[in-house]
Amino acid sequence: MKAFLILEDGTVFSGTSIGANREVISEIVFNTSMTGYLEVLTDPSYAGQAVTMTYPLIGNYGVCYKDMESLKAWPDGFIVRELSRMPSNFRSEATIQKFLIDNDIPGIAGIDTRALAKILREKGTMNGMITTDENYSLEDVLPKIKAYTVSGVVRKVSCKEKTVLEGNGPKVALMDFGAKKNIARSLNSRGCEVTIYPAYTKAEEILAAKPDGIMLSNGPGDPKECVEIIEELKKLYASDVPMFAICLGHQLLALATGADTHKLKYGHRGANHPVKDLKTGRVYISSQNHGYVVDETTLNPQIAKPAFENVNDKTNEGLEYIGKNIFTVQFHPEACAGPQDTAYLFDRFIDMMKKEEQ
Repeated sequence: MKAFLILEDGTVFSGTSIGANREVISEIVFNTSMTGYLEVLTDPSYAGQAVTMTYPLIGNYGVCYKDMESLKAWPDGFIVRELSRMPSNFRSEATIQKFLIDNDIPGIAGIDTRALAKILREKGTMNGMITTDENYSLEDVLPKIKAYTVSGVVRKVSCKEKTVLEGNGPKVALMDFGAKKNIARSLNSRGCEVTIYPAYTKAEEILAAKPDGIMLSNGPGDPKECVEIIEELKKLYASDVPMFAICLGHQLLALATGADTHKLKYGHRGANHPVKDLKTGRVYISSQNHGYVVDETTLNPQIAKPAFENVNDKTNEGLEYIGKNIFTVQFHPEACAGPQDTAYLFDRFIDMMKKEEQ
């Protein structure tokens, strides 16, 4: 079946329908990862977005459900150059086509994803529509496409009730703003007892449990929309409990302490982004998925200082808080899929909690 991707600037790509047979309007973003398409599809940070995979062949190793980063798929749509119909992998349990249908994700294959990525890089992230309606009218659909906004996504993706992963080590309160499973898994595998809290849990409830540390997770959307969460983070910041934050959590804590954020032209999404540790000068390859960034020029130097920067565009990739046992990063040290270069940050967090106990 024919399908069309219509961008808000009027550009139209023609291809073949994949996944669910329904129309969708979403924000169109691109990911440069060569592998990890299942982890991308099940990353809650993609809620409200349709993902373009720039690698030309997707689905060649099939689907292994153990690799899912949440219980379901979150993107609004999936855009690829070529979708493999016959996966070859001893772990494969299903095709990517079946996974898309089972999760009601519409998509389009057979388009020039390199050309699409170049448009998004040059003009910036924009909205688009995936449709199988060959009789579409640009005059009718463009106003609808332009009117789309990503909103309410943190509440949509966060867990609804508290859960606990047992462990014998430090007790960590994980705030779920759209957490990938491997954040809790990375802590739990190091012995931590991890209690996962819904995004809008009050600070008083978390502090009453006397955690040894607080973890702020990744998540979707504009951080400035999370006004209620930011107010609770101000209380957690004032508590002096050791904290570690990733991605959206990093942005939210910056907002809670008086800094500002802004939207990037087309974001960082992929498993090949170089970040520099400003203290050691060492460069790590990181996995990333974000469209917003902390504005370093708005930092209060008495509260926080830059700790990491993006080697490509020099944007902020992490903060260290002055006089506090708190550090935050924009990239994903839990990776999955992606390089494990920065997994040591979980060990740093655990060491911080243990020192606080002494």
